[in-house]
Amino acid sequence: MNGYIPNTSDEQREMLRQSGFSSFDDLYRDVPESVRLKGLLDLPEAMSELEVRRELERLASENTVYKHIFRGAGAYRHYIPAIVDEVTGKEEFRTAYTPYQAEISQGVLQSIFEYQTDICELTGLEAANASVYDGACAAAEACEMCRDRKRSRVLVSSAVDPKIISVVRTYSFGRDTEVTLIPEKDGATDLEALKEALSEDVACVLMQQPNFYGSIEDMQAACTLAHEAGAKFVASVNPVSLAVLQSPGEYGADVAVGDGQPLGIPLSWGGPYVGFMAASEKMMRKLPGRIVGQTKDCDGRRAFVLTLQAREQHIRREKASSNICSNEALCAMRTAVYLAAMGPEGLRQAALQSSSKAHYLQEQLEAAGFKKAFEGREFFHEFVTESDRSAELLAALKSDGILGGLPLDERRILWCATEMNTRDEIEKVAAIAKEVSRS
Repeated sequence: MNGYIPNTSDEQREMLRQSGFSSFDDLYRDVPESVRLKGLLDLPEAMSELEVRRELERLASENTVYKHIFRGAGAYRHYIPAIVDEVTGKEEFRTAYTPYQAEISQGVLQSIFEYQTDICELTGLEAANASVYDGACAAAEACEMCRDRKRSRVLVSSAVDPKIISVVRTYSFGRDTEVTLIPEKDGATDLEALKEALSEDVACVLMQQPNFYGSIEDMQAACTLAHEAGAKFVASVNPVSLAVLQSPGEYGADVAVGDGQPLGIPLSWGGPYVGFMAASEKMMRKLPGRIVGQTKDCDGRRAFVLTLQAREQHIRREKASSNICSNEALCAMRTAVYLAAMGPEGLRQAALQSSSKAHYLQEQLEAAGFKKAFEGREFFHEFVTESDRSAELLAALKSDGILGGLPLDERRILWCATEMNTRDEIEKVAAIAKEVSRS
């Protein structure tokens, strides 16, 4: 497209003249001739707005959009009340950016404060921050904030989402932090292996609840082991599950992290999402990102400020303790509005329905010949099946417009159900599974 340059040719020439240049070539006179562009860029010719729209619609039509989804693995389809889009769709919220001038950013700061308060209530910890990009980045930042001069090794459960492990390793590589993986056993972290790996150089232990396979971990036992060895404990959690499962604060975690995507943020082809971080009072001064506090102004009115950190932490690289410098306030606001709309009981119902429907799906698949991979393991709303016909089942579901679970290998599938899945959908998946088993 073209025609959207906001000044005319005459205005451009006048700007050049007042800047002391006679032409655009003269403007670039200090750039060596050898590196200047010769001719035009190899780009297609400009199109009208209508032509661009038609082309984008053509490209979009190539996407496969599933109406029935049984896949999670870190990004989940939950019901989002209409008020979330209505409130956060207002122009003043969509255009708000980094609140450097706190005195004129009270609305943005309040929205962040409300979000942080919600995260503290969910996790059972004393302080939370904002501006973390996603759950994987939050986990990596949490591991680094636990490190000190004597402790530079991080233990990560192999049952943590591989995407999170990858990001933790990337962060750790640049900061000379050693990452050691603790093996999983029957779909959960091997606590005996964890106990053996703990030593005086371990800064923290990172585990996920529920873990990548959907299994419920013994977080209390793992947290106790970490603390007995002098290490911190970082819990990566599904926020919806906290409506029914023990909170990180209850089992003594030092830091809780996760992705806020299940709380009012659509799947959106993978982002943008928002990572959340909460910490105990002893750890809160090490939190990266922004922390908004509530105070009173000189007239005694309620006011909000950026607190506990210097501005330089966000904008001066040599002073920064992390690489967080942007602002995820819009996604954080969606989370706050979602939680306000749902309320404690609404969130609990979403969690209970997700769990009950996942268990019904597991029972139906088991009856169809797709055995649960980790017998005896409790799960929230994700689980793993195994069968020699796994690939055939996913192909059959796809041909019927159903996105099945995530294939982990040739035999195993990671399934997910939420409150969005109906009984009819689940029984249709089971019926197709039975046909595949019989063929």
